[in-house]
Amino acid sequence: MCTGLVVTQESGFFFGRNMDIERSFGERVVITPRRFPLTFKAEAPRHEGYATIGVGSVVDDYPLYAEAANEKGLCAAGLNFPGYAHYANGPREGACNVAAYELISWILSRYASVDEAYPDLQRLNILDMPFKAGLPVPPLHWLVADRKRAVVIESTAEGLRVYDNPVGVLTNNPTFDWQLTNLRQFMGLTPQQPADTNWGDLSLTPLGQGQGMFGMPGDFAPPSRFVKAAFLRNCAAYGDSEAETISQFFHVLDAVAMVRGSVQLPNGDLDLTTYSSCIAVDRGVYFYKTAGNNQISAVDLHAEPLDTDRLLVHELRREQSIYQHPPVGSADAE
Repeated sequence: MCTGLVVTQESGFFFGRNMDIERSFGERVVITPRRFPLTFKAEAPRHEGYATIGVGSVVDDYPLYAEAANEKGLCAAGLNFPGYAHYANGPREGACNVAAYELISWILSRYASVDEAYPDLQRLNILDMPFKAGLPVPPLHWLVADRKRAVVIESTAEGLRVYDNPVGVLTNNPTFDWQLTNLRQFMGLTPQQPADTNWGDLSLTPLGQGQGMFGMPGDFAPPSRFVKAAFLRNCAAYGDSEAETISQFFHVLDAVAMVRGSVQLPNGDLDLTTYSSCIAVDRGVYFYKTAGNNQISAVDLHAEPLDTDRLLVHELRREQSIYQHPPVGSADAE
């Protein structure tokens, strides 16, 4: 399970997600430079494309992204969609035939914006093909966004749908159109305090601050996280600076993050938010924190050699980093 988030402010355009999963999949910060050769199952290879930064695993020197942004400002993330994702058995003439695992790299290497990509996104034929024998085909749907527009791609048994996403949030099951309809049940949520009222001769006043959000779901099921993230994204006060916006972005993700032990899977494994990310897309800086280290770390796309032909990889910082204040009166404290 996961939560994706898109925020556009005067301070910049920000894209990120919570990765909720019970075990590591070899995730690292991966940079695909412009000249890295990308091959695809049924589409022509690309020997040059837009540089991309994100988190994913690397298998046989191939980037398998969970989420990423390219140097032009286009972003994409794949989120779990079990029981609903349905892919094609083979290529179809006239379609863009792309395997699920390669979709993010296929989009971000080619297109600079959602509008540019949109005609081809509508022609997608997502293939039921693994990267290699022994690796499962991930059941996913995708959030694709730039600072002007966000869309959701879903391939189900009913066919391919590309939805415009007006709320800038994506979680998991069920389908995206259902999630939007479900928001109507929570129209009464407000950051404002409810007014005092009378029931007969009884005067009723709020018990405390925050009662305007009474009824907001608090569990970790995908519909509940969708409602909560959409509400908080809408009412969050992001501030004027990039740093303030990044801080608030992570606060929104924290509000729907899983605590280890709070969600137990049928096999006994514990689901948790293994990392959270916020890409400052305008500057190409990937910010993240992990379950073991909630200090924010950053990797700058434009500080890397982007005209090379080899992947660039940074290990995630997983050990807790704590700032120790110097003693009062020391030279460092003055």
